[in-house]
Amino acid sequence: MRNFCYGVIFAALALPVLAQDSGTGYLVCHVDPGRAGVFVDGKYLGPAANFKVARKYPVAAGEHELKLVDPRYEEVTEKVTITPGKKTEVRKTLTALSLARPPFGRLRTVSSDKFAAVYVNDKFYGHAGEFNNPLQGLLLKPGEYDVKIVPASGPPVTKHITIEAEKTVIVR
Repeated sequence: MRNFCYGVIFAALALPVLAQDSGTGYLVCHVDPGRAGVFVDGKYLGPAANFKVARKYPVAAGEHELKLVDPRYEEVTEKVTITPGKKTEVRKTLTALSLARPPFGRLRTVSSDKFAAVYVNDKFYGHAGEFNNPLQGLLLKPGEYDVKIVPASGPPVTKHITIEAEKTVIVR
């Protein structure tokens, strides 16, 4: 029994050291607006927050390029250093761009991955869960667009669509 207790104590003391040696740390972005997309080295991780709670993403230790993207705001790009076993927090307020004027059509997206990245003409616009019901949608000027939905796993969905004023197009 005594050896078991020593083993438990050793494991409890060694666990934090093992976590630090794993080569992974965590990134938490406190961003206004919270729906901004978090990209590390060009890879979309997900939104900065979900229901105003900052999300925590595992990231390989080392220096990375962080990009915060929301189509209604100026993008922010900066270097961030992730430490193994530690949480790195970034706080940013994005600068708003001028608003587009109507007429608009609406794009809705349907995906089993609500955090799948949605790109319109190769520009990130948000995640699928933001545009997936009749009361939501992405307002776009009338015209032709290439839409790509990229889930965390599985193949992306790519569609060429035409948006018409006051009409809705659904991409599944």
